[in-house]
Amino acid sequence: MARKSLIARENKRRKLVAKYADLRAQLKKDGRWDELDKLPKNSSAVRLHNRCQLTGRPKGYMRDFGICRVVFREMALNGKIPGITKASW
Repeated sequence: MARKSLIARENKRRKLVAKYADLRAQLKKDGRWDELDKLPKNSSAVRLHNRCQLTGRPKGYMRDFGICRVVFREMALNGKIPGITKASW
């Protein structure tokens, strides 16, 4: 499991991105780059990184489900994800 501080940092970035999204879009549209530079760095959507919602793992993230591959496999084998079955042929 990821450190709690990394998960908290990512959540803080998500809040900042949501807060400044409209303002950033308007400044970009108007071409006011000097004012855009004065906004917090973490308010840019580029700085976000996908993490597993359950463990905080940054790698092996599956966008469709919002979890990492390890948790996905455990949940699928336990039947907790509807419509997912182990392949056999």
